Amino acid sequence: MSQPAKPTLADLRVEIDRIDAQMHELLMERGRVIDQLIEIKTRQGGGSAFRPAREASMMRALVERHRGLLPLDTVEGIWRVIISTFTYVQAPYSVHVDVSRGDAAMRDSARFHFGFTTPCVPHFGAGVVIRAVAGSVGDLGMFAVDGGPGAGAWWTNLASPDAPKIIARLPFVERADHPAGMPVFVISKPLVDGTARDVVLESVTLDRWRPDIPHALSKIGAEAIGSAATGMGLALLVARPGGIAPDAASEALRSAGAADVRASEIGAHADRIDASALRSHAI
Repeated sequence: MSQPAKPTLADLRVEIDRIDAQMHELLMERGRVIDQLIEIKTRQGGGSAFRPAREASMMRALVERHRGLLPLDTVEGIWRVIISTFTYVQAPYSVHVDVSRGDAAMRDSARFHFGFTTPCVPHFGAGVVIRAVAGSVGDLGMFAVDGGPGAGAWWTNLASPDAPKIIARLPFVERADHPAGMPVFVISKPLVDGTARDVVLESVTLDRWRPDIPHALSKIGAEAIGSAATGMGLALLVARPGGIAPDAASEALRSAGAADVRASEIGAHADRIDASALRSHAI
C-alpha cells in the first residue's frame, strides 16, 4: 500500500488560514454571547462586570491544559486581553496605574493584564490611585504590592466601608520568567459578588511592633506583608487565609503582646497560582 502524501507548505498554510478563520469566528460568537449577557444584566438592574474569582479559575484551567510549543506567556496574554476587553465592552472603565516605581514596568504589567483597548491613566503613588478609583464610576486601580517608595500605610485608605477594596493580586499565574511578573494589587469600588476570598487582607493598627508578631501570625497561616509607622502607632497590612475566623489575626497579634489592636477588612483575592507546580503535576 502506498503511503499517504505528506502535506506541502501550501497545504499547511491553507490549514493555518482555516484555523485563524475559526478563531475569529469564535471570538465574534463570544461577542454575541456577551451582547445577550449585557441585555440580561440591563433588565436585572446592571451590576459590576468584574468577576475576579472567575478570572482566576479560568487562568488556572488554562495553565493546566496548555501543551505544545506555544509559550505560556503568549496564551496567558491572549486570554487576559480577551477577558479584559470583553469586560470593557460590557461596561467601559479605565485602569489607574501607580508609576512611581517606574513607568515601564507598570505599563508593561497594565497592558499585559488589561490590553490596549482599556484606557490606562498614570498616577504617582498608591494613595493617588485609591482616590482616583474612589472618585470614578467603575474604574480599576493598580499598584505594586509594596505600594512603591514612600507610600507609607496606603492600605489604611481602604479601611472605611465605602472605600475601594482590593479585588485581585496579579499576575494570577506566577513563574520566575513571567514577562509582567511584578506583584500588583488591583482595586475597585466594593463588589457585591464575584470576588475571590482565598486570601483576605486586613488593615490593622496597633501600638507598636513586637518580635513575636511574625511567628504569631504564621501559626494561623497569616503574614504581615506591609508595615508603616503612623501618628498613633503602627499600621500593618495582614494577609490571612479566607477560611479562618475573621478575628483570628487580631487575636494572634494580641497573643504576641500587641495592644490597641483594631482591624478592618480591605479586600481579598484568589490564591496565587504556581505555574511550574501545576505544569509538573499535570505531566
